[in-house]
Amino acid sequence: MQVDAEVLAESAHLPVLCKESIDALNIRDGGCYVDGTFGAGGYSLEILSRAKCQLFSLDRDPAAIDRADYLVREFGDRFSISQGCFGEMEVLLSSLGIDSVDAVVLDLGVSSPQIDNPERGFSFKFDGPLDMRMGSEGVTAEHIVNTLSEAELADIIYTYGEERLSRRVSRAIILARSKERITRTAVLADIIRKVVPRRKNGRDNDPATRTFQALRIYINDELGELKRGLEAAERILMPGGRLAVVAFHSLEDRIVKTFLRERAGLTGGGSRHQPEIQPERPPSFSLVTKKAQAATEAEAAENPRSRSAKLRAAIRNEHEAWPREDEGFAGVPPYRRLEECVQ
Repeated sequence: MQVDAEVLAESAHLPVLCKESIDALNIRDGGCYVDGTFGAGGYSLEILSRAKCQLFSLDRDPAAIDRADYLVREFGDRFSISQGCFGEMEVLLSSLGIDSVDAVVLDLGVSSPQIDNPERGFSFKFDGPLDMRMGSEGVTAEHIVNTLSEAELADIIYTYGEERLSRRVSRAIILARSKERITRTAVLADIIRKVVPRRKNGRDNDPATRTFQALRIYINDELGELKRGLEAAERILMPGGRLAVVAFHSLEDRIVKTFLRERAGLTGGGSRHQPEIQPERPPSFSLVTKKAQAATEAEAAENPRSRSAKLRAAIRNEHEAWPREDEGFAGVPPYRRLEECVQ
């Protein structure tokens, strides 16, 4: 399909593994698709450009909803967008009269427009208010770093950031906030850099990376949201439907990998030392590829964010979706509600 040049200009940001992700969805004329993480609209534009299909996009960020106007102008009633988390896609689509779809794509984590806006407080590269909320509700990072105990902060930083020096970081935060409230990203980043050395291999970039990741994931309950989104996709995909998920760090990818392997009946075993483990339920998915797909060298050179990206895709079959599971599913770390922590 020919797409207006102005539309292409407004969606200049090309998401990571875009072509590979949309290829995995098998887009065709007359299909019905879901982009669960609209962001800057790159995936949505690619889907709508490939076929005369119907697309429903979601995003919890009000700013992302505002950015979608260019697609409404270009594609009319073939495109619609709703504000909400992708874990709520089943309810949101039901309100629109949709109970099944041909494919779902999820691009996890924080979007480039969110990172690049200092006022959102996601990045340690810019000075801005300590916010980090993907939506407009809930508590901010400022509230967290100035309220939780040393032990609670250390647990969050270790669990969601996989930071080995989490206790050292939490002690530094407690000491700094005893002198003055921490309200800015630059201040927090400097506190962390003073106690976390830069890694010699240079792979981990800034020493503040893991702590900022941990706070963001915790504040937005990203891993719990991922668990709910995967289960919702399983329920709304029709037989033959496709699911494609792009993850950016090991916590996310571990959850996606475990979910899809379990649903595909690949539960391990089968060696001479361990008998094959039979799945408890009929498989609901088959894997497109056994291993995750990474960005090409060319894409990684052009877009550093893509270096850690992993794409996993699967095809839904005719078996019923597995029952919903509790918060401990597929390796999701325990999530203590913020209201419990600040009592």
